[in-house]
Amino acid sequence: MQAVALERAALGRLGPSVRVPRYDPAGVTAGIVHLGPGAFHRAHMARYTHEAMERDPGAPSWGILGAGLMPGDRALRDALAPQDWLYTLVERDGVGETARVIASLAGVMLAEESVGSLLARLDDPAIRIVSLTVSPDGYCLDRVTRRLDPAHELVRADLAAPAAPRSAIGVIVEALRRRRAAGLGPFTALSCDNIQDNGDVLRDAVLALAALRDDALAGWIAREGAFPNTMVDRITPATRPDHRRHLEAEHGLRDRWPVFSEAFSQWVIEDRFAAGRPPWEEVGAQLVADVAPYEMMKLRLLNGSHLAVAALGRLLGHVHVHEAMAEPRLAAFMAALMAREVAPFLPPVPGVDLAAYQRTLIARFANPAIEDTVERINNAAPVGLLLAPIAASLAAGGPVDLLALALAVWMRRMRGVDEAGAPIALGHPMAAELWARAEAGGADPAPLLAMEALFGGLGREPRLVAPLRRWLGLLYERGSAATLVHAARELGFEPAG
Repeated sequence: MQAVALERAALGRLGPSVRVPRYDPAGVTAGIVHLGPGAFHRAHMARYTHEAMERDPGAPSWGILGAGLMPGDRALRDALAPQDWLYTLVERDGVGETARVIASLAGVMLAEESVGSLLARLDDPAIRIVSLTVSPDGYCLDRVTRRLDPAHELVRADLAAPAAPRSAIGVIVEALRRRRAAGLGPFTALSCDNIQDNGDVLRDAVLALAALRDDALAGWIAREGAFPNTMVDRITPATRPDHRRHLEAEHGLRDRWPVFSEAFSQWVIEDRFAAGRPPWEEVGAQLVADVAPYEMMKLRLLNGSHLAVAALGRLLGHVHVHEAMAEPRLAAFMAALMAREVAPFLPPVPGVDLAAYQRTLIARFANPAIEDTVERINNAAPVGLLLAPIAASLAAGGPVDLLALALAVWMRRMRGVDEAGAPIALGHPMAAELWARAEAGGADPAPLLAMEALFGGLGREPRLVAPLRRWLGLLYERGSAATLVHAARELGFEPAG
């Protein structure tokens, strides 16, 4: 059977294994502009919005206009345009999979082609939310203060040409300035990035850039704007060619850019919006007064553990996360790290059993259907995901032996070669300096710890430095496999059986 090419006119010809929208995609109009419409956004926020449209006749007015800020976003725009902005989301739980066509996108445009056109769309009062997933680097922050860096290249460019902003923060500030000048109310700026206090961080960055331009503008945004904090969670690997082939072979559907994700999804949102929102709570999102405990739980237990497993898994020679988790000692290491050095120092999380949550994470990481790569995590996850729980445990007088091992493995990766001499890609904005310091220090972490921009005062904390130095020395002397065996015996996380 010949595969059907995805487009609106073909929806009625799709096989029974593909769920099609229960509303007319032609009726979707933009109420949201999303900066950075990558795979995670299309698996997460766009999916929640799609499901809201299936339930609520008024929700199609909350369609999402994707706005690409990076050159790589052109390929996504060019792939989805012939498909009428439709795409397939395949969700896998390790037992089976479901495939559905998502129709919540109202289009994708490129800021680099015409930022003026993007700003004109943001002038429209129908746009009531501007959301973003641009990674922590997209916020143009100083790495120590976590506030806007006025010396950042993009910030300087936005101040020099404010009507043609290049950064996400610049786009939001200029769009809000134009709305204020037109006598319109502000939109809600909704961060969906894995940043602690992401809404507060976004608000501070927007206000700082606005104040550099006009104190009155900054005051208006502070009074009238809304920047809810959110917690987002769904493991979503990058789309691969074999994903497209699988979709054709198993479901008879040809999609230029589908998205494959795990079945689990969570979205916790502070219910503070300036101009309304879709009924996301009707389709599984949690609307709360304070997202902080949920966010801290996720960042420290999930994201921190993900980085610990991925970094050690790479040195052990694994390509995929589920392969690393198949090593009993590595899975036991993750379980012990969470239970002993992270979870005890988290605040209570309303409605969440932390022990059950940790068991769920182990099962999710071990899901072979996701085929998430350790390198994707290693290159996307900031080391701060390990440093935050280290600081919390130390502040409470707790242990950091397991976290120090995870950090030592991260430092060993910064050497840029694995134990067989094969190169390791260092996808980090400070990769050149990290490599140089790791090369100079070798088994001594001091050169890396001296990087105040990353480690701050932790680099001088003897309760961390001592175990870190010991683990890093063992990694260089004996290798990762022997170090893991040694750690399991010494720290008592030998797997059962």
